[in-house]
Amino acid sequence: MNLPQRLSDVAHLEDVMTTPAPELVADLERLSGDILILGVGGKMGPTLARLAKRAAPGRRVIAVARFSEPGLRDNLEAWGVECIACDLLERDQIERLPKSENVVFMAGRKFGSSGREDLTWAMNVMVPAQVAEVFRASRIVAFSTACVYPYVDVASGGATEAVPAVPPSGDYANSCVGRERMFEYFSRKHGTPGRLLRLEYAIDMRYGVLHDVGRKVFAGAGIDLTMGHVNVIWQGDANSMALRALGLCTSPASALNLSGPETVSVRALAEAFGRHFQRQPVFTGKEAGTAWLVNSAEAHRLLGRPEVPLDTMIAWQADWIERGGASLGKDTHFDSRDGKY
Repeated sequence: MNLPQRLSDVAHLEDVMTTPAPELVADLERLSGDILILGVGGKMGPTLARLAKRAAPGRRVIAVARFSEPGLRDNLEAWGVECIACDLLERDQIERLPKSENVVFMAGRKFGSSGREDLTWAMNVMVPAQVAEVFRASRIVAFSTACVYPYVDVASGGATEAVPAVPPSGDYANSCVGRERMFEYFSRKHGTPGRLLRLEYAIDMRYGVLHDVGRKVFAGAGIDLTMGHVNVIWQGDANSMALRALGLCTSPASALNLSGPETVSVRALAEAFGRHFQRQPVFTGKEAGTAWLVNSAEAHRLLGRPEVPLDTMIAWQADWIERGGASLGKDTHFDSRDGKY
């Protein structure tokens, strides 16, 4: 893809994000069956569904959600994506869904976990168990998170898939381990091929770590450096790799880290935005020696490195912020170390 110098508006952003690479088109051509996307209503789901349809226009791409967000269903259907309203907390509704050969599981609960821990565990553990049992004959790629890992030394290059999933704290992170365990259990029981994608911080101009840091620098707000290092990946690259992972499913289901190649210093990131904006970042706290970090070398070996580099994402984000581009108005809380969301 020839990357543009800037992303002019939301329509342009989503067009760039959902333009399929030849590798994705080729990988989906090698797979049989339709693609069912469960939990399409999140931040990544709509662009993943559109990307899948653009990469495989002759194939059914079916999006499942409650569709409580105004306009979401209309947009997806305008892109040629079929939509089915479903509450995944209800087993009987899951059982009525089409039994597609390929399932991308994106459902989950993070924000609002504190105070409704029961709902968080139901969404992150009970729902995966039900889905894994109902779709035992499918390939299942399930989105997970780097939060299943313990904190690692910031100079380590990040946790590899060999590091045991033992999160440091919090109902959210621990319930995400539960999600993985359910997919693993039913994969072993039924021979279901699967992949568990341990994603760290997909970047969309309207949301994400770059959005959070850049907006704080632009506004002159303080940036807490305690969680001083992160991994990031362009959302279009993350979606493409997730769909390509359908062809990499294993039985039993196995983990695959999904992010960019570098450990990103939050301080250096803020200073880069400061140069774009000609403003001095305001810092609070001091970088801890550990952080939630992943090593994505295995994904890059299997699928290639992300197409959009960090410097391009920073330049796009700075331009987007300066021009008052759209924001989802949601903080990633990447700087939280207590696991409370």
